[in-house]
Amino acid sequence: MPAAPVVVALGEPMVEFNQTQPGQPHYLQGFGGDTSNAMIACARQGVSSAYVTRIGEDAFGHMLQGLWQAENVDTQGVAVDASAHTGVYFVTHGGTGHTFSYLRKGSAASCMTPVFLPRGLIAGARFLHVSGISQAISTSACATVFEAIGVARAAGVKVSFDTNLRLRLWRAEEARAVMTRTIALTDYLLPSLEDMHVLAQRDTPDEILDWCFVHGAQNVVLKLGEQGCLIATQTERTVVAGHRVDAVDATGAGDCFDGALLARLALGDSLPAAARFANAAAALTTTGYGAVAPLPTRAQVEAFLAAA
Repeated sequence: MPAAPVVVALGEPMVEFNQTQPGQPHYLQGFGGDTSNAMIACARQGVSSAYVTRIGEDAFGHMLQGLWQAENVDTQGVAVDASAHTGVYFVTHGGTGHTFSYLRKGSAASCMTPVFLPRGLIAGARFLHVSGISQAISTSACATVFEAIGVARAAGVKVSFDTNLRLRLWRAEEARAVMTRTIALTDYLLPSLEDMHVLAQRDTPDEILDWCFVHGAQNVVLKLGEQGCLIATQTERTVVAGHRVDAVDATGAGDCFDGALLARLALGDSLPAAARFANAAAALTTTGYGAVAPLPTRAQVEAFLAAA
């Protein structure tokens, strides 16, 4: 019998159509979904991962199944829903960055309920990764995230949480209430600075971190984009510098960071060392288009760090 996956994530996978030239009607088909991206990034670092979700019984769902199989992501936690569709999104690029347009209402993943959870798969892992997007797509999906966290905590599984705030999906007040409750249940909080300006309603990184610890955070890795990240515990705060690259598309960079960080923690790295590796992985993924195709392998990240 194969060993249980080390890292398990729950969420909504999607099929992506990414504009290759600003203003032009040319799109590259790829894949997305924040937690799915993270598990592929984790697998590319050589750490076994699994995904928990629902997909439609449609062409896009079949494509996602093929993707996970090709990427060595365990799919025993993937259920097929014949009554709902697989989510799709489009990415367009312009002078102010990239814009997302989603066709996700009523997606199979949004129909997740706690009853569907593969509890043994979650309890047998070392890390469970969840995100605010999964909480925002429906009430039942939000309940499923909390149930998964409960299963993980009862089994001694470490929980990581990326806020991934999407104000198109819910109001800031609702997101703040749900995520504040979630923060107190997680071992690794992995938010972006932009998210925390909204959620914490604080200005500086130190004020944001203070807010996180008041609300029960254990370890925080505050992502600062090209500036790197700020890692913090109750007693120590350290800046881990970012990397300059010729970036063309930041889609999925934060997801790549999450997956690489968890992989390195699973391999025994300290949090600062894991964050340094994750910064490099996230930088590399911005040099290509799409959320999945540019995700680097462990060898690519190690070579990049050696040359830095």
